[in-house]
Amino acid sequence: MAKDQELGKGDHVSWSSHGQSVHGKVKKKITKRTEAAGRTVAASEEEPQYEVESDKTGRRAVHKPRSLRKRGDGA
Repeated sequence: MAKDQELGKGDHVSWSSHGQSVHGKVKKKITKRTEAAGRTVAASEEEPQYEVESDKTGRRAVHKPRSLRKRGDGA
């Protein structure tokens, strides 16, 4: 994802997981150290991370912006 491209809650994104492309939605932007998706997330205002939810499984994960690709098709 481009550095100047912001993601927001509800945005459709894709990411790679175990060699496969996963599609889902952004649930929230994380900007401080916290617990999310079953792990400690070391995020900050300067280096945010995003909690995402898989469309297929409903499982949640946390990723850095560079790991996410915004999907323009809304699906």
